[in-house]
Formats: sequence, C-alpha cells, structure tokens
Amino acid sequence: METISKRSLLAAGLAAGVAGLPRGAFAAQPGRKLGYAILGLGYYATRIIMPRFAECEHSRLAALVSGTPEKLKTYGEQYGIPETHRYSYETFDRIIDNPDVDIVYVITPNSLHRPFTERAARAGKHVMCEKPMANTVADCEAMIAACKKAGRKLMIGYRSRFQAHNIEAIKLVRDGALGPVRTVVTDHGFTIGDPKQWRLNRALAGGGSLMDIGIYSLNAARYLTGEEPVAVNAVESTDRSDPRFGEVEDIINFQLLFPSGATANCVSAYSVNCNRYRVSGPKGWVEIDPATSYQGQAMRAQLGGPPAPREPAPQPKNQFSAQLDHLSECILTGREPIVGGDDGLKDLRVIEAIYRAAREGRTVKL
Repeated sequence: METISKRSLLAAGLAAGVAGLPRGAFAAQPGRKLGYAILGLGYYATRIIMPRFAECEHSRLAALVSGTPEKLKTYGEQYGIPETHRYSYETFDRIIDNPDVDIVYVITPNSLHRPFTERAARAGKHVMCEKPMANTVADCEAMIAACKKAGRKLMIGYRSRFQAHNIEAIKLVRDGALGPVRTVVTDHGFTIGDPKQWRLNRALAGGGSLMDIGIYSLNAARYLTGEEPVAVNAVESTDRSDPRFGEVEDIINFQLLFPSGATANCVSAYSVNCNRYRVSGPKGWVEIDPATSYQGQAMRAQLGGPPAPREPAPQPKNQFSAQLDHLSECILTGREPIVGGDDGLKDLRVIEAIYRAAREGRTVKL
C-alpha cells in the first residue's frame, strides 16, 4: 500500500465526492480490452498487479490514481499512461469524463474502500476492491447499495479463487473425493514490522491480523466447505507492551461451526509465519502449504492411498491476471463475479462475530 500522510489520505478518501454527478457509464465495445484505473500505488499495486496486465486478454491498464505526484509521474511514464489519465485523490471524480476507464481497482487502506467505491460507482465505473471489503458490515452494505444503484458490478479481490491449487482443492471437495467435509484447519500469519504502518492503525485498518492475513483463513474455510458458519468461538493473544500492538490484535484463534456439522480451526497472526490449510473428510484429505501466497503453492493429498504430492490441473492464467480478466469478462457478458460484494459482506459479518466472541469469551451464533 502507498505510504502517504494519514491526514491527507483520510481527507481525500472521505470526501463525499461531487453530489449529483451524472453516470459516466460507457458501453463496453466487443473486442475492446476494458480499462482499469489503479487507485493507490503501493507495493501490491505496482509490483504485483500492474505488471500482470501484460498477460490479460480482456483488461488493460488505462489510468492511475495516487496521492503522491512522484508516483504518478514514475509509473505513468513506465506504463505509458498520459497525464490526462493520472489523477490525485482530490481530482479523482473527474474520471467520470474518461471513456477509457471502465473499472476502478481500489487498493487503499481498508477504511477508504467504502468512500472510493461509492465515488467510483457515482462516476459510472465498475469496481474491483481489495479485501477486506471494508471495516464494518454497514460499510459493505453501503458499497453494495452504491454499485447497485449505479448499475455497476462490484468484485472483491479474492485472488486465491483463481489460483490453480485452490481451484483443484475446491474441485476435489465438490466432486466428493473426500466425502463430506468434516474439518478444515487453516493457519495464516506473518511477522509484521514497522509499528507506524497503516495496518497497525485501527482507524485505517479496522483491526489487526484478522482484518489483514486472517481473512485468508476465514475465506478458505468458507470456500472449502461451501457453507456459511452458524457459530463462532475465538481467543485473542496480544502482547500490549509490544509497540506494534497498541491499537490492534496480534493472534486470534477462532473456530467455526457449519450447518453440516463441519468445523474449522483457524489461526490469524502478526507474529507467526504460516500459510496453509488442510481439508479432511472420511475418504481422505487435501492440504496446501503454502496455500494462498503470491507463488510457490504445494499440494499433498491422501485419497485412497498413501499421502502423495498432487499437481493441480493447469490453468490458462496466473491468479492475478485471471482475477483482472474475470471482472472484465463478467462486464462484457453480463455475468456476476464469483466473488462479488456479497462474498465480502459475508466475511465481514463473520469477522465482527469473531471479534465479539473473543471480547466476550463466549460462542456467538450467526
């Protein structure tokens, strides 16, 4: 994410935008790659997402939005983005007049997801928004309503749903290779550094590890079981003397109960390095370690024989270009994204329940 002044970022992002803007809904032309505006030029945007447009069939980089003029100049020149297609957070609403932009990809601190999604929708643009979708359930509902009112699609950046090993694990479960899912065990964490970064600021992040890396554990439990949890337990462990954790949590262990009776045991942490899951049933199990990293996934399975490495079915695109193209394809064909706003809302409902269960020391029913 972009390192910019918290005050200027909040002021720009929380601006209501221009009230009563006409919808700049520019019809997608068959055969035309849809244009993305990348909003927020931090590491993930510039090092991970933007280089992947070169591999896309239906998507292209069309515009940049940043609070840092130097970044607009540097990346604008690198990717051949004209100055007319470079926006600050204050001038972002002018994007309504840019027919080259079909989609705004919001890659900002969490608290700014809602205001920029609403502003993009008012400008007649479809929205890809990074996860977590927002800081609260109410914000998620407002984002869905804004895009619905504007007649624009909203997709959440759950890239792992487009990654080959995760696709294979879901397929094995859906095909009954494990029998009914009984347990999911999933751990996600990393050792966070600079205490001054935005992820450790509650106002910007909405929480700690659970809102950041823990959402991978939660989302994996949901897409592996194919169910929504009905009850949650949770325990938090945070050293408040650590300067990193003055405002947000470090470790949360949480358990989910699903309608079928399946359970998930999940870890979220900012002081542990882990990235894995195992899903098990009466016929066997499948595990991926690392599971949801940017690269290097490795799968093992025990399906009627001894445990063995397993290679997933090849996918035509990597998880990043596949994610970018999926929204473009949905816009062009009128389909809904497999990870739309409703999916982001469901995660936030569970996250709020996890925090409540940890705070109150009891099972929270959903």
